[in-house]
Amino acid sequence: MSKTVTGFSKWSKVAKIEWLVENFFSDPADAKATFIAWQRPEEEQKILDSFTENAISNYALPFSVAPNFLINGKVYAVPMVIEESSVVAAASSAARFWLERGGFHAEVLGTVKLGQIHFRWKGCAGRLRALFPHLEAHLKNSCDDLTTNMRQRGGGILDIALHDFTDLEPNYYQLRVSFETCDSMGANFINSVLERMGDALENFVETAPGLTDVERDIEVIMCILSNYTPDCLVRAWVESPVNELEELAQHAGLPGHAAVERFCTAVRIAQIDPYRAVTHNKGIFNGIDAVVIATGNDFRAIEACGHAYACRSGQYRSLSHAEVKDGLFRFELKVPLAVGTVGGLTGLHPMAKRALEMLGNPSATELMTIIAAVGLAQNFAAVRSLVTTGIQEGHMRMHLNNILLHLGATEAESLAARSYFQGRTISYSSVRAFLEKLRSAVPAQSRV
Repeated sequence: MSKTVTGFSKWSKVAKIEWLVENFFSDPADAKATFIAWQRPEEEQKILDSFTENAISNYALPFSVAPNFLINGKVYAVPMVIEESSVVAAASSAARFWLERGGFHAEVLGTVKLGQIHFRWKGCAGRLRALFPHLEAHLKNSCDDLTTNMRQRGGGILDIALHDFTDLEPNYYQLRVSFETCDSMGANFINSVLERMGDALENFVETAPGLTDVERDIEVIMCILSNYTPDCLVRAWVESPVNELEELAQHAGLPGHAAVERFCTAVRIAQIDPYRAVTHNKGIFNGIDAVVIATGNDFRAIEACGHAYACRSGQYRSLSHAEVKDGLFRFELKVPLAVGTVGGLTGLHPMAKRALEMLGNPSATELMTIIAAVGLAQNFAAVRSLVTTGIQEGHMRMHLNNILLHLGATEAESLAARSYFQGRTISYSSVRAFLEKLRSAVPAQSRV
């Protein structure tokens, strides 16, 4: 069989699987069995298959829960979809820590989303600016039918701005359109409006009176939303008197005030050094992404926007900030989060619907506060570990189960390993050596 193919998307799922396993797997029968085994019952699988192209099976990730999140006075059990157990454990630990200290606070600073119409105009820039008020009205009118429902919900087009980039690219201009999309993420709505506006822009230039042939020469290059939404922003924070934070470093032999100062220093380092900042922010997104995926939102857009926002000063920096002022410790995160609770996968994916139900079917703005609080919790737990006990102690203890599974440990062997490694350094090689020693002392038939 050939390893190249035409018309693949039109084949049946069975045909796709058979072609793949025959061409790319050493044991076709075993591979085929795996792909089939991970499929859901027919009706559920139809829903999952509709999300993408050429679906042949599913790739499962654990759906976990981090309880005890007190956010703005309300307690949540937060759904988290992630493959790393230490992330959920860390978020849960931080949630418990701050539950007794007033919990997490969060506020939405803005919900503006953006779209762009990129075009070339060979006429005079001044002439375009003079025409712009008439153009703006024409563009809004052109998509009135598309925005009616959104306007009835309190959203729609907020503003249209003209940007001149001709100093960087010949004849290049941009219309930057601001939107309010209420509880929907709004990607399809925004793109539909922008494409209609692109057609209306060309029509305006073709029909506006008094334009020269040169001024009628316009080329719409593309119409697309921007995933950089610096004004769709949320702030989350925790705070406590320093003298009530002795527990921060109870396992590290540090007094509370020394641990707090070291914690603040670690966060300042992530403000100064991009090498540290990338890892620091990755930890924040460990928490953010897990909730974003669980609720059926676009974690790739969230990550891209967040990392761009971290560069807004011209250097990549920490998204979080820590300080002590007048004896009060405050740890804060400010991050753009363009999410939705209606439309897209949020209403189609069975587990996304359950995740939102678990959270009380929040509005988009409430979900923003929850996600930001989880990102801050994750960051708090990671930095606390780094400046006290070290990151590997907790991480490898949670990873022990994965190592035991990989090494084929029986239930009895796993119990013995967990007991043995209490207070000891865990590594793949040390666990393997322990199991080899254990097995050498027990006849093989006794381990079955």
